[in-house]
Amino acid sequence: MNADKKVKILATLGPAINGIDDIRQLVESGVNLFRLNFSHGEHADHAQRYHWVREVEQRLNTPIGILMDLQGPKLRVGRFKDGKVNLERGQALRLDLDPTPGDARRVCLPHPEIIEALQPGMNLLLDDGRLRLQVTAKHSDAIDTQVIAGGELSDRKGVNVPEAVLQLSPLTEKDRRDLTFGLELGVDWVALSFVQRPEDILEARELIQGKAFIMAKIEKPSAVQQIEAIAQLCDAIMVARGDLGVEVPAENVPRIQRDIIRTCRQLGKPVVVATQMLESMRFSPAPTRAEVTDVANAVAEGADAVMLSAETASGDYPLEAVQMMSKIIRQVESGPDFQAQLDVSRPQAEATASDAISCAIRRISSILPVAALVNYTESGASSLRASRERPKTPILSLTPNLHTARRLTVAWGIYSVVNPRLHEVEEVTSTALSIAQAQGMAQTGDTVVITAGVPFGQPGSTNSLRIETLQ
Repeated sequence: MNADKKVKILATLGPAINGIDDIRQLVESGVNLFRLNFSHGEHADHAQRYHWVREVEQRLNTPIGILMDLQGPKLRVGRFKDGKVNLERGQALRLDLDPTPGDARRVCLPHPEIIEALQPGMNLLLDDGRLRLQVTAKHSDAIDTQVIAGGELSDRKGVNVPEAVLQLSPLTEKDRRDLTFGLELGVDWVALSFVQRPEDILEARELIQGKAFIMAKIEKPSAVQQIEAIAQLCDAIMVARGDLGVEVPAENVPRIQRDIIRTCRQLGKPVVVATQMLESMRFSPAPTRAEVTDVANAVAEGADAVMLSAETASGDYPLEAVQMMSKIIRQVESGPDFQAQLDVSRPQAEATASDAISCAIRRISSILPVAALVNYTESGASSLRASRERPKTPILSLTPNLHTARRLTVAWGIYSVVNPRLHEVEEVTSTALSIAQAQGMAQTGDTVVITAGVPFGQPGSTNSLRIETLQ
């Protein structure tokens, strides 16, 4: 087991990955879970990649998580008579529901939800924020705007509405079809796009019905404002900095990222930092220094995982991108002040036996030369609480549930082994020590901390802690 880094790597699969051997190389270089991006590709493509991952999982005998990322609503303007127009600063532009091809004076906005939500004075962003309009008047079927930042606007460019909450479900008909397909495949995580409010998570839960875990993508200002409520309802958070950076001032994104990581750690929910982390490695075998610093900062701030998007999906150097990200993670984690920073920022413990034990193992691992923290878990909840403490020593999570092991691939410092459920207390120590040794996490003479819940098989019952030496 390659447990020499605690921050996990989520890599996106795409046409740059050509088969089982490619995926195996990525896993051996540090990838812990894979993303299937349903904004691109056909169902058959995703099914093929899914089965490649499962084959590698079986060959390496290590749990590998699979996340399906739903596209969500795509808001776009209509078409133009000549395919494009040039908008000048200060000019007027009407956006309406008329599907007739537009010109420099008007264009179709086929989203009545946007027209209903906008008010005079609000801003509208086009083409990833390159153009900015300000609403001057509102009508039942149209809005009048003034161009604040102009430029060329062509057919079907995207629309962002940062200052309004739209009465729009995050799940389109396409998303619902994709979700049904993904759940039938057996994905472990569902990433939900266009989350605006806590209720969006509840809608997704009704459809998923416990078949997968939910990761909310934070890319809307309204979601940032309600991050704690959203995080409490979902199973993990993704800081989707690409779309978020369009809808909020770019200079605010680093602070928002830190705040979200802090909130998620307090709640014990895994958090992924995503988008453009090693963007230049799509076409270059080496990253920029700014990109290296960006990844390093996410690791230092306490993120559970960092994500590669186009770098591995469609880039020229997918393996090199993973290897570079692994090097950055290891370099930061080996720094003299890394653990001290995490200890200073550790969250307030709750008054539960699980948190008391989690705090104890963090403290023990800072005093004794502990080789591994072994935790027996059914649902993964106790391992997540241990991960929340960011202990110095890696966590070996033993579970009888493969679905739980795959879920935990996104969580900081946790490495899982699927092991049959124990029935006798006497089995706890011997089993934990033998598996830690077999996985290369401990050897003769090493100290191992073991936590479990007795009686066995009852989720949330972690109530025992043992310190043992491997003989």
